[in-house]
Amino acid sequence: MLRLLFIAVGGALGALFRYAISGMTYRFLDGGFPWGTLVVNLSGAFAIGFLWGLSERTTISPEFRSFAFIGFIGSFTTFSTYALETINLFRDSEMKFALSNILISNVLGIILVLVGLVASKYLINLMVGR
Repeated sequence: MLRLLFIAVGGALGALFRYAISGMTYRFLDGGFPWGTLVVNLSGAFAIGFLWGLSERTTISPEFRSFAFIGFIGSFTTFSTYALETINLFRDSEMKFALSNILISNVLGIILVLVGLVASKYLINLMVGR
């Protein structure tokens, strides 16, 4: 039951953080392209890679894993919104934006998961003194 509470709290915080980050992004960038969703998905990709890398080298409680991976990052990243926005771009004949969204989200998302993993290993080595 405690695990469900951690997931619920993480999910609520992740959703609120997604709303804030996406909203701030749209204030600064053109609204024709789904920049807010892209920023959220890419930063979420980095975060999950970084936390996963930390979890491979340090002890992280099952409760924190549930909070972070299932709750927070699970509700923070917005793949379903990304998919819907991409379909809407295709439907609106915005082929260049739709294909750009697919390419940028997938390629940079995968790269940022890797960068997150590398960054966490670097941080651990820095803290351990290697």
